[in-house]
Amino acid sequence: ALLFLAAGSVIVALHHEQDLRNMGGLRRRMPITYWTALIGTLALAGFPGFSGFFSKDTIIEAVRHTHIPGAGFAYVLVLAGVFVTAFYSFRLLFLVFHGKSRVNTEVESHVRESPAVITVPLVMLAIPSVFAGLLIGPLVFGDFFAQSLFVADRHGGLAELQSGYHGVLSFVLHGLQGMAVWLALAGILCAWWVYLKQPELARWGKQRLAPLHRMLEYKYGFDEFYQGFFARGTRGLGQVCDRFGDRLLIDGLIVNGTARLVNWFSLRIRNVQTGYLYHYAFTMILGLLIMLGIRFL
Repeated sequence: ALLFLAAGSVIVALHHEQDLRNMGGLRRRMPITYWTALIGTLALAGFPGFSGFFSKDTIIEAVRHTHIPGAGFAYVLVLAGVFVTAFYSFRLLFLVFHGKSRVNTEVESHVRESPAVITVPLVMLAIPSVFAGLLIGPLVFGDFFAQSLFVADRHGGLAELQSGYHGVLSFVLHGLQGMAVWLALAGILCAWWVYLKQPELARWGKQRLAPLHRMLEYKYGFDEFYQGFFARGTRGLGQVCDRFGDRLLIDGLIVNGTARLVNWFSLRIRNVQTGYLYHYAFTMILGLLIMLGIRFL
């Protein structure tokens, strides 16, 4: 929530600009947004002491202590996720708030800190991003969810982790010795080196790894897939339902078909109403014979 609101603060200040390549150097013009975004980024990256560290490190350590098949592979994946998360989070921070300004000259002269309606919630959200981790002990290692969740014996990683939990400070010190913190620091350092210290590396990588860059830029083609399969498919299904379901079945058969049937039947019945007395007498006799036949059969 903190980072989403910080992003909104930047977008408002830049007159709805959302391309990172058209930002940069905003930390001096938007100090409150910058510092709160930095707090949110540190929490997201799992930096020790911030709220994200406790939740993320708890999951990582629980996976490490799990003995079910595939736990080792899952542990490698979550560690890789730590590095990638720290890298792309600080890439965002560095491209938006650090380096040279790439803001449009017409917009740059009007860039200033967001009003209190945005900055006050930013500060309010930054506070739990720093201190909410202090509450993790009773929630994770206590019996807070005992009446709602049942943990099978084979999933004892969290219980094994609980046996070594001796408070917040101990948890932080233990985390500093783990691989996750150093991978997060490595991700931050790589983002700083690539996007601030040696920005030509990003351009070099874009040229040398053009197919990979193109695949990432187009988000693996998911937008095109959703547009082609779901959006166009939904419109096509809607057209089929409109043509065959609505027009042909409902309107054509049920609504208008009922009217046509009544009209056809009324035309046939109207032929009986000729106005001649002998026709009515013949109809009465015929109806009486039919009723008698039904009665005695």
